[in-house]
Amino acid sequence: MELKNIIFILVFIITFAFFGYSVNNLIKYLKVAKKKDDRFDDIPTRLKRVWNIAFAQTKLLREPLAGLLHLLIFWGFVLFIFAVLESIIQGFYSSFSLSFLGAFYSVITLVQDVFGLLVIGSVLLSLYRRYIQKVPRLQVDKHGMKDAAFILILIMFIVISMYGQNASGFANNGMMYHPYELRPISSFFAGIFFNGPTGSTLLLYEVFWWMHVLMIFGFLNYLPYSKHLHILTSIPNVFFANLDPVRNTLKKIDLEDESAETFGVADIEQFSWKQILDGYSCTECGRCTWNCPANIVGKSLSPRELIVDIRKRTFDKAPLIVEGKTEGELYEKTLIHNYISDKVLWQCTTCLACVQECPVMIEHVDSIVDMRRNLVLTESEFPPQLNSVFKSLETNYTPWVFNAADRAAWAEGMNIKTMAEDKDGEILFWVGCAGSFDERYKKVTKAFAAIMQKAGVDFRILGTEEKCNGDTARRLGNEYLSQMMMRENIETMNNYGVKKVVTACPHCFHSLKNEFPQFGGNYEVTHHTVFIEELIAKGKIQIKEESENHKVTYHDSCYLGRYNNIYDAPRNSLSKVAGLDIVEMKRNKSKGFCCGAGGGRMFLEDDEGGRINEERTREALETKADTIASACPFCMTMMTDGVKHFEKTDEVAVKDIAEIILENIK
Repeated sequence: MELKNIIFILVFIITFAFFGYSVNNLIKYLKVAKKKDDRFDDIPTRLKRVWNIAFAQTKLLREPLAGLLHLLIFWGFVLFIFAVLESIIQGFYSSFSLSFLGAFYSVITLVQDVFGLLVIGSVLLSLYRRYIQKVPRLQVDKHGMKDAAFILILIMFIVISMYGQNASGFANNGMMYHPYELRPISSFFAGIFFNGPTGSTLLLYEVFWWMHVLMIFGFLNYLPYSKHLHILTSIPNVFFANLDPVRNTLKKIDLEDESAETFGVADIEQFSWKQILDGYSCTECGRCTWNCPANIVGKSLSPRELIVDIRKRTFDKAPLIVEGKTEGELYEKTLIHNYISDKVLWQCTTCLACVQECPVMIEHVDSIVDMRRNLVLTESEFPPQLNSVFKSLETNYTPWVFNAADRAAWAEGMNIKTMAEDKDGEILFWVGCAGSFDERYKKVTKAFAAIMQKAGVDFRILGTEEKCNGDTARRLGNEYLSQMMMRENIETMNNYGVKKVVTACPHCFHSLKNEFPQFGGNYEVTHHTVFIEELIAKGKIQIKEESENHKVTYHDSCYLGRYNNIYDAPRNSLSKVAGLDIVEMKRNKSKGFCCGAGGGRMFLEDDEGGRINEERTREALETKADTIASACPFCMTMMTDGVKHFEKTDEVAVKDIAEIILENIK
C-alpha cells in the first residue's frame, strides 16, 4: 500500500465520520417534532413521483430556462457519481477503473465529458442571472448570496478538476484512451496543455486527483450547514410529500385528546417531522414567493422566507432540546411572534400557488394553517374582524350576519323540494352560504337550479338544515368550530341517506369531497361546472345554435383548479356557446392568479400592500373581454369589486358559468 493510499484512507474516514455526525444531528432534529405523520404508504406511487418530479424535474421545467439550467446541473452530477466513485475507489486501489463495464463505460465517460461543459456553462449562466442580471426571485440575504456563490463556484471547480485529472491521465497514457474510455473534451484539453507522459504530467495528475477528491469531500460536509442542504433532502422530501389525490386536504386535530396542552403549532416541536424536513429541503429558489399573490401586491408574506424561518428556528432550538437544555433566551423564543409574525400568517389566501410551483414539494399552506390554529385555539389571538365571523358561524351557521331561517328563501316560487319534504331525490344540491344569502350569488343559485330543472334532474336541497361546510373556519384556524359544523352536516346528510351531491361553490366542493370523509361523510361530490358539462354532453340540455358575439375570459378558482385539478370543464361548456370567443388571461389554469378571497381573506381587511383582486381584474381587463366568467361565489364577489374599482361596470360583466349557459339554452 502506497503512502497516497494511507493518507486517503485517513481523509476518507475523517470525511465520512464528520458527515455521519452531521446527518445524525439532522435526524435528531427531525425527531424533535412530535406531531404524528405517516408518510410510508403506497411506496410504488411515491417512487413514481420521485422519478417524475425529482429526476425528470417536471415542476422546474414549468419555468423553461431556469428549469433547463437546473436539469443540466442535476443530471450532470448524477452522471458524475460514476466518476466520483471511480476516483474514490482509486484512493484505495490506485489502478482501479470502471472499464470492466465494457461498452457502458464508453457511454459513461462520453456523457460525463460532454455534460461537464454543459454544467460549467449552466453554472456561469446561473451566476450571471443571480449576481449581474439580478433576477428578483433569486435575491436573498447576504449570507444566502455568499452561500450560493460559494456552492456554484465549487461545483464549477469540481468539474474543472475532473477535466484536469482526465486530461493529464490521457497524456500519461501516451495520448491514448484506456480500454472503452471515450473522453473527447478531456483529450482535446490534453493536446493543448500537455506533451505526453512526463514527470510534471504525472505530478499534475496527482494534484488534480487530490483536488477533485478533496473538493468533493469538502462539498459533502459543507452541505448540512448550507442552504444547499436540499441536495441531500429534496429527493426524500418529494418521496414523502402528500399523496392525497388533491393537495392540501388538511389533517384533522384530535380535539378530544385530553393530554394535549396546546392545539396547532407555536414552535417546531409541535410540527411533524415532514414539516421540519420541508425546512431542510427549501432550495430558496423563490418560485413560491414569485407566484404568491399576497407578495406580488406588496404584502409581507413570503412563502420562501416562512419556510427558511422554520429552518432557522429548527437549527436554533432543536440542538437545545436534543441536549436537554430547557432554559435561556433562545429557548424561550417561539416560532410564532419571534421568527414569523402574526401579520404574515393572516395574509395567506391558501391559494396553493406556492405548493404548485415548489420543485421539491414543500407544503407551505399546511404549516401556515397549523400556526393559525395555535393562534386561534390556544392563544385566542386573531384579527378583530374575525370575532363577528366566528360568532355568526356559531349562531347562524354562516360567516355572514344573516338569519339562518332565510337560508332557503332564494327558492321561493321555484317548486324545489327540501330533503325534509321528500328525501328520495337522486341528488342533493348543496347551495352554500353565499348561494343562500348573497344577493348577487343567489342569481347564480337560481340559474343552476333552473338548468337542472330543464334537464329533468331529480334534486333536493337541505334548506334551513344546511349549515356552513366549515371551510372558512378551518382555513382561519378555528378547527373546533369547523369540526362542529362538519359533523352536524354529516349527521343530517347521513340521516337522509345522501349519496350524490352537487354544489356551485368550489370551497364547499373541496370540503364536502375531500375533508368530510375524515369525519364519516362519504359522498360522490360534483362541482356544477362539471355537472353542466355532463348535461350538455348527454344532450340533457341543448345550446342555441346562434348567439350574439361575445368575448369571454375565464377566471380559474384556486379551490377548483389547483386544489382539485378542474380546468377544462368550465372552458368546455363555454366553448359550446355559439358566438363566444374565449380568451385566456396571462396567468391561467395551474398558473392562475388568486382572486384574494380564499383562506378566510374574504373577511379580513387589506392593511398592507395592494389588493389581490385588483391585480387579477387588471389581467382580465387586458384581454379586452366583455365578460369575465367565474365558477365561485368568492371569485365573483372579488372580480365584481375589481371591475367597479376600474370603473368598467358598464363595459364588462361578471357572470357565472351557469348564468352564461342558461342564457344560451334552447
